[in-house]
Order: sequence, then structure tokens, then C-alpha cells
Amino acid sequence: MMTPPAVEEFARDLAALGWVTDLLVAGSLATGDYRPGVSDLDLVALTDGPVDAPREARLAAVHRRLDAGRAAGLHLGCVYVDGATIPDGHRRHPTWTHGQLVQRILSGVTRAELVRHGYALFGRPPGEVLPPMSDDDVRAAARAELTGYWAWAARRPWLWLDPTLADLGLTSMARGRHALRHGDLLSKTRAVEAAAAPAWLIGQLAARRRGQSATSPRIRTALIAWRDARRTVARARRQVF
Repeated sequence: MMTPPAVEEFARDLAALGWVTDLLVAGSLATGDYRPGVSDLDLVALTDGPVDAPREARLAAVHRRLDAGRAAGLHLGCVYVDGATIPDGHRRHPTWTHGQLVQRILSGVTRAELVRHGYALFGRPPGEVLPPMSDDDVRAAARAELTGYWAWAARRPWLWLDPTLADLGLTSMARGRHALRHGDLLSKTRAVEAAAAPAWLIGQLAARRRGQSATSPRIRTALIAWRDARRTVARARRQVF
């Protein structure tokens, strides 16, 4: 798949800093399921030491310039990982997402995407810098996401009135179920087809995944997605799949 020009420019900007050693592609762009204007751009950068306050300021400036220019509307995000801390799956790293720099872990699912499908824009291939991910590792990563963030969201039914969260929840539950059953990753497009939803809603999800305009009934969709999340989280906790 062709690398979007915004990502190529981003790679040049990071390489010019001198302390970013590797830039790796994860997410839909890595799996070949990228949909321009619909998918996020999920990247992981490795650095030659901690990203301290001066480095964070440099990174924020790079992102803000791109977000106002070539990357406008593309949701280009990046996790910045000190190469020495890669084995620590619980460490939080500076992460640019949706216009701000926050602290997040490099999730097990992202690690699996990198090792199994990712590639380097510069630096070393993902398989040379990250440990391998077995099928059981993928299952553990999926269970961690389901019983972590999604369990938190399932306890807050009002959140599901957000159509974006409802769509994300339905596809994430389908991906989680697939990972737990099979120990591998399911693309978001295929997850739409496997969503626990009536045919009319799956059709509307698929249209939105293609970048087409399709509006679903807000309250009914929220209820379907929330109930699906509650069921899937409960089964993940019981390890019943």
C-alpha cells in the first residue's frame, strides 16, 4: 500500500531530529486496510533515550505544523518509546493523538500489529526491535483491552450515545472476540462484517467504513453497541469464547 504523503513528510521531520532511531507503521496502514479520511494513521517511533520536556516540545511543534497542513483531518498519531524501555509493557510513553500529547502504554494489540504486519519507514524492521507475539500473546493483549478500557466504557451507558464510540465499540468487540478465539488479528473492515448487530446496522457501518454518508438511529445504535460490549467484556473475564 502506498504511504500517504503526510506520513512521508512526518518521517523526514522525525529523522531530521537526530534522536528518533526508528519509525514503525501499525494499524490499518500496516494491515492493508487503510481507508483515507476514515482510518487513523497509527505510528510508533523509537528514540535513543527518554523523551524529556524539550524533546516533547519539539515533537508537539512537528505535529501541530503537520496537523495544520498536509496531515489535516488524517488523525496522524504516534507513540514515542525510549528504545531501552521496549520490554516494559506497562510503561507509559508520550503519545500524540487527536491534537494533544498524552501519556499512554504501547498496547499489546499495537505490538502484535507491528510484529505481524508492521514495517519501518526508517530504521529497523519491527521484528528486530520488538519481541515476537505468539497466538496466546495476542489473546492476552485482546483480553487486556476488553477488560480494561472497554470494561470501563461498558459501565457508562451514556457514553455510547456518541456515534463514533458506538461504531468503534461494535468493531472492537468483533476484533476482540476473533483474537480470543483464534489468536490473530482481524482488520476493521472484516470486523464490521462480524459485528454483533442487525443486518441494517452492519450495512450502515460498512458504508461509513467506505467513507460514505450513512446515519444510524442514535439511541437504538447506542443500545445495541453497549449491550454487545457488556456481553463481550463479561465473556472475556470468564475466558469463555
